[in-house]
Amino acid sequence: MDQHTVVLHVALAVAGISAGFLNTMAGGGSMLTLPILMLLGLPADLANGTNRISVVGQSISGVHAFLRAGRLEGTAIASVVVPTVLGSAAGAAAAAHVPPELLKYVLLGTMMVMAVVMLLFPTVVSATADEAPLLRERRIAAFMGLFGAGLYGGFVQAGVGFVLLSVLGGVIRYDVVRANALKLVCTGIFGLVALAVFTWAGQVVWWLGGLLAAYTVIGSQLGVRFAVRVRHGVIRWIITGAVVATCVGALLKG
Repeated sequence: MDQHTVVLHVALAVAGISAGFLNTMAGGGSMLTLPILMLLGLPADLANGTNRISVVGQSISGVHAFLRAGRLEGTAIASVVVPTVLGSAAGAAAAAHVPPELLKYVLLGTMMVMAVVMLLFPTVVSATADEAPLLRERRIAAFMGLFGAGLYGGFVQAGVGFVLLSVLGGVIRYDVVRANALKLVCTGIFGLVALAVFTWAGQVVWWLGGLLAAYTVIGSQLGVRFAVRVRHGVIRWIITGAVVATCVGALLKG
């Protein structure tokens, strides 16, 4: 193994652990892992498919860690998952009939609005630790908001974790830790569906995706440990920073 390959594999480990850590508390980790997979020689379609193994791995790992820490609202899982899955199916169907260029503007516009709201009105999209969730009291608004988050996820995918967090925190009023736990349930299901599609299309390199997934699982475990111990305000700033970074990434890519 030459020095260049060693450097790339070290970069894969760093990117994987960092992405797992970031996705557990915020989102945008694929901005780190996709470029590394492409530097290792995968074309964009294979990198996108292979990356879904790590998405599933870190989501399952993070959900288990949050459950073990007592921060996952198990009774809310069905109420959260059903509307997001329905929305994602509708969004995926819509994405097949629109110009690809439009997706970039939807992503950029959504992320910019979220960044401004998070910076100016942080409590609007995130409840405090002592607030009681309003899933039953706001069940219609919650269903519509989660359906909309799923619609966005099926339509664009990138940044869906941020949108889910804004609904789980802003509408249903979960604190950032519990919102992240439920978000990982949704992203794990999204990831499984997407992985099945990419596998059927022959666009998954399993050995490389498995290696990356191992690193992202480590990152997700570290992320949960950090999330349950740190002040909620710190996590809000991490989420805001990740949203801003996604905006910058979308602008530079454009």
